[in-house]
Amino acid sequence: MRKLLSALIAATLTTTAAWAADGENVVIEPPEAVSREDGLSAWDRVYEVASHPRCSNCHVGASGRPMWSGPSYGRARPHGMNIVAGESRIGAEYVLCSTCHAYRETLNDMPHAAPQVAMNWQLPPAEAEWFGKSSVEICEQLRDPERNGDRGLLELASHLDHDLILHWAWNPGGGREPAPYSLQEHVNDVLAWGVAGFPCTSDTIEGEDG
Repeated sequence: MRKLLSALIAATLTTTAAWAADGENVVIEPPEAVSREDGLSAWDRVYEVASHPRCSNCHVGASGRPMWSGPSYGRARPHGMNIVAGESRIGAEYVLCSTCHAYRETLNDMPHAAPQVAMNWQLPPAEAEWFGKSSVEICEQLRDPERNGDRGLLELASHLDHDLILHWAWNPGGGREPAPYSLQEHVNDVLAWGVAGFPCTSDTIEGEDG
């Protein structure tokens, strides 16, 4: 499954502008140079998005249990109806995610209804676990090709542009709180972080004590 997804993403890689499902023109254009300090600032904003419920609720580990969290839930808890996505990450072993998160060309804007987009709903790979993780943990995971789907900078940015489930995070409808910033701003921050060398605050810098 992971290799297939990586192959599909690589096949659609582009560094030119591409139209998002909601009509937003997403431009993937890395800056020429970014300092480490500015790269870390960009990462802080990336982490705001990665740790937000719109993203982290589905970025869960090997349990395959998506979460319900955020202002409308009051407290974090596992997805209702005892949902388990399994190793397939689409619920093939139990109840398919698409049973409720059906393919839908238009935005499902009904409050408390299952979100639906024009692609198959699924969880990210288990190694991309973000829920409850610190900034350092996610930073080190996201820059590691063995845990990020073997993606480099442009592949990471292209993944954000082509995955409609990710687009939904900024336009979730139904009164749901969207992810911070905008899709384009998030892409820009990922690109700035990458050009700066994917810095994490856990890095040991040459010349520093320790």
